[in-house]
Amino acid sequence: MTLLVQTVILGLLVGGVYALMSSGFSLVFGVMRIINLAHGAMIVLAAFLTWWVWDRTGIDPLLVGIVITPVMYGIGWLLYRTVIARVHRIDHELAMVASFGVAIAAGGVMSLIWGTEVRSATPGYFNTSFELGSLVVPRAQLYAFVGALAILGALYAMLRGTFLGRAIRACSTNRDSAALVGVDVERTMAQMFAIGAATTGFGGAALSVIYQFVPDSHYVWIGRILCVVILGGLGSLLGAALGAAILGLGEALTSSYVDTRWATAVPYVLIIGILLIRPQGLLGGRIRTDGVQP
Repeated sequence: MTLLVQTVILGLLVGGVYALMSSGFSLVFGVMRIINLAHGAMIVLAAFLTWWVWDRTGIDPLLVGIVITPVMYGIGWLLYRTVIARVHRIDHELAMVASFGVAIAAGGVMSLIWGTEVRSATPGYFNTSFELGSLVVPRAQLYAFVGALAILGALYAMLRGTFLGRAIRACSTNRDSAALVGVDVERTMAQMFAIGAATTGFGGAALSVIYQFVPDSHYVWIGRILCVVILGGLGSLLGAALGAAILGLGEALTSSYVDTRWATAVPYVLIIGILLIRPQGLLGGRIRTDGVQP
């Protein structure tokens, strides 16, 4: 029983980080109907930037992640203005292809700058834990989980309590109607894409602490992110949180009761399963395919 509780705790801690990593991806799809395949590359880029600052200054990598967040916002805004917006005007489906091209290019640039060696940030508390009786809670995972929840809470509050949040929700429902009531749709979409990129700031910092990574790690992470958002439902922030919890638990249980080597297969098994049973995801609605903008 102790092993099961320990496994659930570890799975939920990692799931919280997965939720933050996936939230921006899910929101961008919900507003713009763009599957941003560069999202994983942004997470790995944020991880490299965090590791680079930590390696040279010794500043806690999770604190560095807070500073990296506005940097990733700026990168996301620039990417939208220079690439995504131009392609999206022609055909929104081509934006997915463009984002994949950006991901490949970003992987190459990261390899040139930082090399292909395995990296990770290991602060002083990396190998320490809190002990609760017979249970052990790793400090690194706990701090990353708390930070991820704080940012997710701020994101949810922004969506519910600010004019920008209301504009984003209006555009996700119907962009034409939003424009009629005075919403600057193009500006709102640019900000939404940038906010989606900003979530990779702390997400990448958490990645740098919890996992090892290389430039090509973005292929693995986009697979995990797709699993989370497909499980929860594309465009649903709460769905992303639910999907992240399921994935984190699935990987932890597989590692503990089957074999750690099989944990990497869990995201793909979950994707196949949910597509066969409920293609729109656990909390997602059906997406119209008749060419009419929702």
